[in-house]
Amino acid sequence: MGYEMRDLIPVIDAPTIQARIEALAEEIDRRYEGKRPVVVCVLKGAFMFFSDLVKRLACAPEIDFVRVASYGRDTSRGQQTLLAKDVDIDLAGRHVIVVEDVVDTGHSLKLLLEEFARRGPASLATCALVDKRERREVEVQVDFPGFKLTKGFIIGYGMDYAERYRDLDAIYELKA
Repeated sequence: MGYEMRDLIPVIDAPTIQARIEALAEEIDRRYEGKRPVVVCVLKGAFMFFSDLVKRLACAPEIDFVRVASYGRDTSRGQQTLLAKDVDIDLAGRHVIVVEDVVDTGHSLKLLLEEFARRGPASLATCALVDKRERREVEVQVDFPGFKLTKGFIIGYGMDYAERYRDLDAIYELKA
């Protein structure tokens, strides 16, 4: 891997992540039984979680991708949040599930939910690998939370610091 693993504190191991994803897929399938939702991956951080999740969904979702720019190369939220890549699928009348890696301050998710709500979906739900309330600045609901954490700058399993650590198969806290 080429990383200094001594700089990383294990938080959630790979088997625990995979077991939770299986349970989340079952919850989503129960809620959307008989429906074909649009499942939207928030790039880049959610790509590993999203891939493992949609492989387990029996509801045969349509998939799409969106990118929200907010972090840059720092450990705190940037001053601006913007939609850098939009979905291609028309969301009107559809059941939409937004899949995030981590919901932290809530700004990025709020921006997406407001934008998607304007498009007239039949329903709008959220799924996040990590619901982290330590720095929550705006109230947003995570309908399908994977794990609830209270603190720490986490990386791995798609989440990065300065575009590093995304390839790790577990979640770690980056030592300060």
